[in-house]
Amino acid sequence: MWIGWIEFDILLGDVHSLKEKRSVVRPLLAELKRRYEVSVAEVGDHEQYRRTRIGAGLVAADRAHLVEVLTAVERFVAFRPELELLSARQREIHSED
Repeated sequence: MWIGWIEFDILLGDVHSLKEKRSVVRPLLAELKRRYEVSVAEVGDHEQYRRTRIGAGLVAADRAHLVEVLTAVERFVAFRPELELLSARQREIHSED
């Protein structure tokens, strides 16, 4: 069994309040869950309205599928026009490690 996750540091575009931040982040999280069937959450920078950290994770039977899904998730986030991806960190581990 392979376990993988990716964490994004994101700068939000034209956002001026936490309420506006939620209106950008919630649809992004919902779309990632729906499209890629990953667990996803806002994992940091909760009180900053122009920054957020988002984490996505999944469990897969083989490493190739895991890497394919995490790469697709990163590409999806990177090409969102309403945000700027500052960094992405990805990690995979095998259950026997």
